[in-house]
Amino acid sequence: MLSPAIQEALNKQINHEFYSSYFYLSVSGYFESLNLQGFSHWMRLQSQEEREHGMRLLDHLHDRNGHATFEAIAQPPIEFQSPVEAFQQALQHEDYVTQTINRFYELALQEKDYAMQVELQWFVSEQVEEEKQARQILDQLKRLGDQGTALYLLDKELGERENDD
Repeated sequence: MLSPAIQEALNKQINHEFYSSYFYLSVSGYFESLNLQGFSHWMRLQSQEEREHGMRLLDHLHDRNGHATFEAIAQPPIEFQSPVEAFQQALQHEDYVTQTINRFYELALQEKDYAMQVELQWFVSEQVEEEKQARQILDQLKRLGDQGTALYLLDKELGERENDD
C-alpha cells in the first residue's frame, strides 16, 4: 500500500515526466522550424520516451492501488536562440529531472517503500543515460558549431536514431 507521501510524490513525478515529453516535443518543433529533420526526429523520440516513463510510473501507481491526480502540464519553452541553446536547456532539464528522482528515492528510503525503491532504481540508471546523451550532443554542437557541413552531418546522424524499445 502506498503511503500518502509516496502517492503524492509519485503523482508529481508523473507530471514531471509528462512535462518532459512536452518539453522535448517543443524542442522538436523548434528544430523542425530550422529544417533540421534529424534533430527534430531525435527530440520527437525523446518526447515519446519521456511519455513512456510517465506511463511506467502511472502503471506502478495503479498496480499499488494508488489514485492518479493529474495536474496541468506547464507550457514548455517554444523559442531557442540556437541548436546549442536548445541542447543546453535539454541538459539542464535532465539535470532537474535527476534531482527530482533522487529526492523521490530519498523519500522512498525514509518511508521504507521497497517496491518504490526498486522502481526508482531503474529511473536513477536511466537518468545517467539521459544526461550522457544530452551532454554528448551538446559537446559535439559546441565543438562543431551549429551551422554548415558539420551541423548537416550531425543532423543526419541524429536522424538515424531508432526507438529505444
